[in-house]
Amino acid sequence: MTQRNSALNDRHKALGSKLDGDTWCDMAVPWSYATDPDDEVVAVRTRAGLIDMSAINLIRVAGPDAAAVLDSFVAIEVPKLKPGTARLAVEADEKGAVIDDIMIIRDGRDRFRITHGSGATPQQLADAAEGKDVDIQVDRDTHILSLQGPAALSILDPHTPLDLEALEYFHHAETELFGTPVVIARAGYCGEHGYEIYAAAADAVHLWDAILDRGRGRGVMAVSWTALDILRVEAGLLFFPFDMPEGDTTPWEIGLGWAIDGDKRARHVGKRGIRSACGKERVKQAGIACRTGRAVEPGARICRDGEEVGIVTSAVFSRYLMQSLALVHLKPDHAALGTKLTVADGAGEVDAWWCRSPSTIPCACARDNGAPETAIGMQRLGAAPPLEMRAGMVANPKEVRTSMNALRHGGHGIDRSFA
Repeated sequence: MTQRNSALNDRHKALGSKLDGDTWCDMAVPWSYATDPDDEVVAVRTRAGLIDMSAINLIRVAGPDAAAVLDSFVAIEVPKLKPGTARLAVEADEKGAVIDDIMIIRDGRDRFRITHGSGATPQQLADAAEGKDVDIQVDRDTHILSLQGPAALSILDPHTPLDLEALEYFHHAETELFGTPVVIARAGYCGEHGYEIYAAAADAVHLWDAILDRGRGRGVMAVSWTALDILRVEAGLLFFPFDMPEGDTTPWEIGLGWAIDGDKRARHVGKRGIRSACGKERVKQAGIACRTGRAVEPGARICRDGEEVGIVTSAVFSRYLMQSLALVHLKPDHAALGTKLTVADGAGEVDAWWCRSPSTIPCACARDNGAPETAIGMQRLGAAPPLEMRAGMVANPKEVRTSMNALRHGGHGIDRSFA
């Protein structure tokens, strides 16, 4: 496929990114800036950070049959989606295995946008549209700027006529921002209050500069994709296909049952397979906290009492939380809150604990007094992680902070023979 380029490339280079050929969906992205990724993470968690998400694939689908075409290959009821809203949908093959990560965005009665990963969506869409009254356009112009963090609302709100505070999650609206036509969506990939701004390529630099200019005095930073990887693992958000191997993972195994309308009557690709796979999960998606000062390696084996019971799919070291975190696949009968595990990779063995999400401190999970269950929540209240979780951790690890290096250089493959 033809190489795509962000209109913000000069800005990324000025911030220290090499844009050295590593691509996502055929677009070079800023894996790093001159700033420390850990500082960028702190900016998002405590103030705000700006991310260029323009590499995400975007397709426009319009026409009288648009809703029916989309409805024919996803597990949600697309016709029920209201204009101005969006929803994550499961896209599966006939076996019921996930084959792409897709968000369906409804702009009007017969107008949709879909964003998707690197999987089968284009072919699925082309097959479904054959003989239908629908127009499909791959959008290579629209850029997506994502401002995430607790200060995002106060930074953007004075510069748009839209009432951002009233905009609900997964809702969007056409408006202006800094005098420029945009679509603003309440969404993000960091587990923070934030907004995604859809704009023409010709306006991307103006918006990028304006947002950073307004936020600079408040500590707002540009955020690299290495920092984004840390943020999304902290929040327990999956990355296709690394946390859900294409064609080999059912939605039930990765906690995406909520992205399936079980009572959907209309036929769709994968319907029978999805239903058949329910209750037959080989693995369960989980998060673990590891007792080490580094990121464990993706593909690392997970054992319990000498038995291999799982595998690491993504891993980071979060300096903000002072924890080594990982997304993992575990045998279902070993995925219980607080279960002690051992992770074995090329650097050795480390102790780990199953937690509700990667940002959950296991020994704080059983609280019934209204206290926050996540490490992020505890950090904001000024509480430190328990000593038993901090033991052996270093304050500023410089080696293997994130698994993104392994992901971007060919991935690591998920050997789930243990299941």
